[in-house]
Amino acid sequence: MRVQAKICCISTPSQAALAIRSGADALGLVSAMPSGPGVIPEATIRHIVDSVAFEVDTFLLTSLTAVDEIRAQHRRCGTKTIQLTDRLRVGSYAGLRADLDAVRLVHVVHVGEGSEVAEAVDIAPHVDALLLDSGRPGSTVKELGGTGRTHDWSTSRAVVEAVNCPVYLAGGLRPDNVAEAIREVRPFGVDVCTGVRTDGRLDAAKLKSFIDAVRRTSN
Repeated sequence: MRVQAKICCISTPSQAALAIRSGADALGLVSAMPSGPGVIPEATIRHIVDSVAFEVDTFLLTSLTAVDEIRAQHRRCGTKTIQLTDRLRVGSYAGLRADLDAVRLVHVVHVGEGSEVAEAVDIAPHVDALLLDSGRPGSTVKELGGTGRTHDWSTSRAVVEAVNCPVYLAGGLRPDNVAEAIREVRPFGVDVCTGVRTDGRLDAAKLKSFIDAVRRTSN
């Protein structure tokens, strides 16, 4: 199985171009979050989406939890995929899909709070894929991604085995540990933000090493 490589926290068209040249399958574009790196204005997200056209998948990371607000945000940003980093509070997944027939929904499940497998099984039938990350949505200031922390990969493997949908793995992945993560978890894709950056900037050498490791492990 060819594991997908998603490069998150892309903030400029030039970073998007670098990620694509390096072999990325998808780009993560971060809208307003309560904490974490990579946040850019919605107008910038739209500009990046337009700049890459249909070369790769594009993910809008949203912390919004009301269906009407998410739909309106997506209309402004225009990505192929919406990544829900928090549980819906107003509306339903069916309601979210109502005006978004061609848009994929990927839901984040944060590993480390004790109910990950049950939560994943509950959400999976309503979305196109899950993404396992190391956030702390129950913190006073919510952490919904980009923490640079790994989590218990055996729990992630249990989620992969329990659900009938693709699962992306995120959380503290780097060029030197992504191969081990893929072997242990067997995800559909891997997602990285801080692990391919130096002093907050996308690092071409780390990016190449990361994607090369993904390709070697998944071939």
